[in-house]
Amino acid sequence: MKVVILAGGYGARISEESHLKPKPMIEIGNMPILWHIMKIYSYYGFNEFIICCGYKGYMIKEYFAHYYLHNSDVTFDFAKENNMIIHDNITEPWKVTLVDTGLNTATGGRVGRIKKYIDEDMFMLTYGDGVADINIKKLVEFHKKHKKIATITAVQPGARFGNVEFDKNNITINFTEKRKENGGWINGGFMVLNKKTFDYIKNGDKTIFESDVLEKLSKNKQLAAFKHKGFWQCLDTMRDKILLDKLYENGNAPWILWQKTRK
Repeated sequence: MKVVILAGGYGARISEESHLKPKPMIEIGNMPILWHIMKIYSYYGFNEFIICCGYKGYMIKEYFAHYYLHNSDVTFDFAKENNMIIHDNITEPWKVTLVDTGLNTATGGRVGRIKKYIDEDMFMLTYGDGVADINIKKLVEFHKKHKKIATITAVQPGARFGNVEFDKNNITINFTEKRKENGGWINGGFMVLNKKTFDYIKNGDKTIFESDVLEKLSKNKQLAAFKHKGFWQCLDTMRDKILLDKLYENGNAPWILWQKTRK
């Protein structure tokens, strides 16, 4: 089953980084968050990816074109006609198709543009800015069991602020730190879709996947929700990046399923 990753947006809310590179190429540790997302899927045996490029998409193409150089030791022997030797060749079992889906195309429009690359009845879709310790195998099994056109992964990001309660004299009687359970369920990406999803993309490049597709699927009782109660975090702001970097640097990154211990 192919995995489609939306990687074409501007990333305006993290402009400190995105003015230089597309948001999926912002690094967590020393690797792009896009790489982390692909490793999550690869851990469960899904190794064929379609990347929906847009803003600064050439940087994503160049990254994969020079993947060996980015991740291996290299010797350049200029005495032998610029001979290049790659040491400890690091590879992945991936097949990656990079598609230019337009600079200002909406999310649903980007999905519509990759229809010709989908040759199976089902495919997966996620955003290029979120990681989780989600069990992809169970997600796919859930989708097949419920036999709906689409399945989203529902997560609880938690309330942004804690709660303070006080009496009529403004004396605090209860203070609670923000809790995950205080936040509502949202779409955390990591979706499984049937090809019938393309029938809901009716406004071309202007189609917004969330409102024009998912909401209509929900109204038609064709949208299931796989509840993920484990770790989930998006990379939306610099605060998010700092959090993810800290988890990675401390060796406490829950989404790194493929490498339980790191040096």
